[in-house]
Amino acid sequence: MYNLRPRNRMDPSEHIYIQRILNGEKEVFGLLVNTYSQQVFQLIVRIVRNQEDAEELAQDCFMKAFRTLDKFKGECQFSTWLYRIAYNTAISSVRKKKQEFLYIDEKTINEIPDKEVNEQFENEINEQQLQQLNEAISQLLPDERGILQLFYKENKSIEEITIVTGLTTSNVKVKLHRLRKKLYLILSNQRY
Repeated sequence: MYNLRPRNRMDPSEHIYIQRILNGEKEVFGLLVNTYSQQVFQLIVRIVRNQEDAEELAQDCFMKAFRTLDKFKGECQFSTWLYRIAYNTAISSVRKKKQEFLYIDEKTINEIPDKEVNEQFENEINEQQLQQLNEAISQLLPDERGILQLFYKENKSIEEITIVTGLTTSNVKVKLHRLRKKLYLILSNQRY
């Protein structure tokens, strides 16, 4: 059911940029910021649900990345390493604010047939359904919104998401499966 893509190594041009930055050409970091600023912002704003906070946290993320660039070993894509910093920065921020979120009982989630969920999400969706889906996603926990953003919007593989979140491969798969069911439940309740 899940497509595990092969591990992607770092883009050679990014490797050159990183070496140049580490050798003292600090202004080259701006090229990486320009390349990834929108994606990092989108991930963070999906988690924190506040544009101003997301802008500030994205800046914090890039500052952390710059300060710790020497720790990047190139074992994954640079974007994956950067998303891990962004994800952790956003999750930490949300935890400090202690917001309330929708809770759906695990038993309720497990009782939903996969076939119904698949039918719900396999069809083309119109603008109204997209708005309802975004409203449903906003009711999820911050880490759940982040995982959805990484998988569906950023097209990150399960392996890359494990690197970003620190979860196991099987845990990411289970979370994605349950998130689809949660969204199905939320959307089903919106229709009544």
